[in-house]
Amino acid sequence: MIDLDCLGLNMPRSLRVSTDYIGIVKLAVRRNGYLRQKDLAEDLGLALATVSNFLNGKPVDVLNFQEICRVLGQDWQEIASLEENSSSSLSSSKDFESQIVITEPRHDEEEAFIYVERPPIESLCYETLLQPGSLIRIKAPSLMGKTLLISKVLAKLTAQKFRKVYLNFHLAEEKDFTNLDKFLKWFCVSISQSLELENKLTDYWDGEFSTSKVNCTIYFEKYLLAENNKPLVLCLDEVERVFDKPEVVSDFLGLLRAWHEQGRVRPIWKRLRLVVAHSTEVYIPLNINESPFNVGVLIELPEFTLEQVRDLAQLHDLDWTDAQVKQLMEMVGGHPHLVERAFSHLKVHKNISLEQLLQTAATEEGIYSSHLRRLWRVIEQQTELLEALKKVVTTDTLVSLQPMVAYKLHSMGLVDLKGNNVITRCNLYRQYFKNRIEAV
Repeated sequence: MIDLDCLGLNMPRSLRVSTDYIGIVKLAVRRNGYLRQKDLAEDLGLALATVSNFLNGKPVDVLNFQEICRVLGQDWQEIASLEENSSSSLSSSKDFESQIVITEPRHDEEEAFIYVERPPIESLCYETLLQPGSLIRIKAPSLMGKTLLISKVLAKLTAQKFRKVYLNFHLAEEKDFTNLDKFLKWFCVSISQSLELENKLTDYWDGEFSTSKVNCTIYFEKYLLAENNKPLVLCLDEVERVFDKPEVVSDFLGLLRAWHEQGRVRPIWKRLRLVVAHSTEVYIPLNINESPFNVGVLIELPEFTLEQVRDLAQLHDLDWTDAQVKQLMEMVGGHPHLVERAFSHLKVHKNISLEQLLQTAATEEGIYSSHLRRLWRVIEQQTELLEALKKVVTTDTLVSLQPMVAYKLHSMGLVDLKGNNVITRCNLYRQYFKNRIEAV
């Protein structure tokens, strides 16, 4: 264990996990109910790259390091390493974060996932992507399982020898959205890296006489698609990240639609299969003929049914009765992430009963505290959302809200949409946020 005071050292600006503990912290992620790094990052309100750096022994900010350790139940002083030169470590960390591209999970990670199917969604996605030039739109609130669905479908396509790219838009930095040209270059380079291809922007990008959209299209047509005659499945996750970027959003989404249309008539573009996943409604004005959101196959992810929650319990080696399943669902509904967290926690902490878990669930002591605090930080910073949520959680009936506010709360997973009205997603959210709002 590192004792900084005894060593006569000041607190460093960054820390990394010691090599001996990397395997331990990765196991801690799963044991604490996080299926993916992204789920942990969302609960903590941190960038995906920061969590990835932590889990792979790369330097991260000391405060972030301590918070991640707290959530994973690790002693930060025990697992921290101070061996590397701080200046070189900070430099390598920045380099890594600027270059990181997350692809689909490795097969060993995939097999570790516990996954409950929601028929016929999986087969519909798979069968659609077998079709030349196809496009799938996956829309669901945060933490409903969009990314895991993508990884499962991609794994099945492996047998078809498809090329696959998974690109999460939260890996783009704010500077990448400065203008369309910069964003499309980031887009092309990220895909090239994922395919383990050389960056050939200089060969195909004409900055003087052509447009950014034409350059990007040529890069795909003459290089990325032409490099291999196998179909390329391009999965774009967290696409809502571009919705509030006026410099790029309309042109980029229009480009996706144009590529899909090209796939109907040109053989080279039939190789491209698009998957576009997002958690919010598309509230930006788009030309109906230039939007990718009114073509292709729409997939909306529902909550787990009682039978699916029971199946998930069995996959966790929990022999639950229907009465116990209903008791959990009365608190968290069929929310995949919340149900998974409960099962993972109970499987590891066998001395804790379901009743004890539910008693503290909606408090700062409970297993959902990090998740709830992250949501609260977003809500309390936006008066409009705070006032709207106050109306919703203080009643168990339907509430009418302004459309934009309703869509924002729905995208966060806090409410269900019922026609033009909303209702609190589950009792966990009603209890926690009602108490927080009353305390303001």
